[in-house]
Amino acid sequence: MEYFILPVTPFAQNCSLLWDPATRRAAVVDPGGDVEEILAAIAARDLRVERILLTHGHIDHVGGAAALAARLAAPAISIEGPQRDDAFWLEQLPEQCRMFGFPATPPLTPDRWLADGDTVTVGGLALDVIHTPGHTPGHVCFIDKPGRLAVVGDVLFAGSIGRSDFPRGDHAALIRSIRAKLFPLGDDFAFIPGHGPMSTFGAERRDNPFVADWA
Repeated sequence: MEYFILPVTPFAQNCSLLWDPATRRAAVVDPGGDVEEILAAIAARDLRVERILLTHGHIDHVGGAAALAARLAAPAISIEGPQRDDAFWLEQLPEQCRMFGFPATPPLTPDRWLADGDTVTVGGLALDVIHTPGHTPGHVCFIDKPGRLAVVGDVLFAGSIGRSDFPRGDHAALIRSIRAKLFPLGDDFAFIPGHGPMSTFGAERRDNPFVADWA
């Protein structure tokens, strides 16, 4: 699998393009906004987007999803994720927009809610879905096991972890998600976070003051 990371919105949220190099079929993960820039990045790489994947329901990750789906060529683009427990965040998108100064966005219902153990396809490739609550209750991560790559949204960052002080956040659940669900995938796994630079699970186990083995 190949990928490209495009920071979008004033929050510099990492929107990721993931694609199968053999077919150029692609997924867009967390298109929070700046839809024209995302479309330009897709066109520059000659990709055919099949689906839009959402890690969780915060506005900087989902704000451009409906507009992007509408702009992409037929057949219809499927919006998939997060897990159903984030429905209340997607229902509150208009309020999130007003609170954070984003363009008006109506409530969103994905075409497919995702659950732990699901699989989503990108061309001839498959991504495993892991439910990772804590930052939000319905947060999910997308795992490319053959490529040793994870897209983890706002669960884990290089040197930090996601906030858990939002409604229905849970710090203990966040730590469990990282230590029990992500770290066992292997120290060599690279991950794309929702903000900031990439890292590896091994580096975070060694140095991250919130979830390192010694913390």
